[in-house]
Amino acid sequence: MSKSNRDKYTLVVGLEVHAQLLTKSKIYNTDSTAYGSAPNTNVSVITLAHPGTLPKLNKKVVEYAIKMGLACHSEISRFQIFDRKNYFYPDLPKGYQLTQDRTPICKGGYVTITTKEGERNVRLNRIHIEEDAGKSIHLPTEADTLVDFNRSGVPLIEIVTEPDIRTSDEAYAILTEIRKLVRYLEICDGNMEEGSLRCDANISVMLKDAKEYGKKVEVKNMNSIRNVQRAIEHEFDRQIALLEQGIPIISETRTFDADDGKTYGMRTKEELNDYRYFPDPDLSPMEVSEQWLNDIQASMPALPRELYEKYITVYQLPAYDAQVLTDSKDIALYFEAVCKLTSNLKAASNWVMGPVKSHLNDLSLSADEFPLTPNIIAEIIGLIDQGKISYTIASQRVFPELLKNPGKTALEVAQQLNVIQDSNKDSILPIVEEVIKEFPLKVEEYKNGKKGIISMFMGEVMKRSKGKADPKVATQLLTKKLEEV
Repeated sequence: MSKSNRDKYTLVVGLEVHAQLLTKSKIYNTDSTAYGSAPNTNVSVITLAHPGTLPKLNKKVVEYAIKMGLACHSEISRFQIFDRKNYFYPDLPKGYQLTQDRTPICKGGYVTITTKEGERNVRLNRIHIEEDAGKSIHLPTEADTLVDFNRSGVPLIEIVTEPDIRTSDEAYAILTEIRKLVRYLEICDGNMEEGSLRCDANISVMLKDAKEYGKKVEVKNMNSIRNVQRAIEHEFDRQIALLEQGIPIISETRTFDADDGKTYGMRTKEELNDYRYFPDPDLSPMEVSEQWLNDIQASMPALPRELYEKYITVYQLPAYDAQVLTDSKDIALYFEAVCKLTSNLKAASNWVMGPVKSHLNDLSLSADEFPLTPNIIAEIIGLIDQGKISYTIASQRVFPELLKNPGKTALEVAQQLNVIQDSNKDSILPIVEEVIKEFPLKVEEYKNGKKGIISMFMGEVMKRSKGKADPKVATQLLTKKLEEV
């Protein structure tokens, strides 16, 4: 698609994000929600919609939904009813889905995103509670479709944005932020590959000066944030190409093929009245009391945006550090624990972002599984600040040895490796004098203005002291002696 054609149009995107909640049981019965169980083992007569069975709402589902609403600055509905959304899929035993239509648990709100254009808020329309459907399985060698009802009745929240998104980068940013929020709140694991976080994108285009949105297309079946971005880019170009040819856009549901990066039509889009929403007669209306809401509010953890601002304004860290440290809750908590034990917050940031995170990534571990306590990292920082070991020695020798012996202190390991720095001028000076004596030509170069050559002298001093000479003391002595020669 040419840039001139793209520049004529505005992309309009709204997202519908489904997050499976981390409850142990389903939304309306006690069946397990465990992922990966053998097909059709986490089912009961209620999941399978046998006649005469009645649903009972899982209180924890409501609590988790309210937490997400509070995190997104939404208004929490005090009075709610549940509705039947009527449509037929083979993996929905009842023939309808229990959801919230007129009284979503969370109204409005916003999520703050940061892109290369800067920071802005993407408005939310609503967050509502509903149940998941089962899963249809199409084996490549079989003509029949198999149905697994384990997922049927697993609790979901659906986070619906307003059509505020104007680029695929913004879509990527808000999905990343939503995934971060549900993980910080510990209400969803955010795993798109396993389907616990799923996203449908409503995409349309309109001319730059148009007053009304174009016909929207809904794209489903995207199992990564990157694929959502790719699908939006493809749809933007596809819809522009059709409009440029005078072909109207059909309001339809499409699927995204990750292999070729294209979307394909599945069915024409249902209208709202096709769902025939009406209140479910088997579930009583629900009220959220002020006391309950206050209790949930009091249990809210620090959220990534709050920590990000804290690290920049209070800890005086660069924005890059704050972004990396708040990417995951376990890293942020580990970093916070280190900061309580040292005043050198930038060093704490460097260690957590560097050696600690590198080790975790190499072994696919979370910070909760990291073998070294925050006390050890704080002790290493203290040894460096006191001039007892250098950062190089600490990161390349002491840190790896501590990983093998997590029960030892950093000082014990440094002493065992014989790497405690020598800050005694009387023991370093003879080495400095010996090096200067051995390289008279290099001394002449230094005297003639080539001051950078001092690094060569320092290298020799460190080598001959077996890395134990305090670099600050050695540099001071070298500079003084070179000036005297």
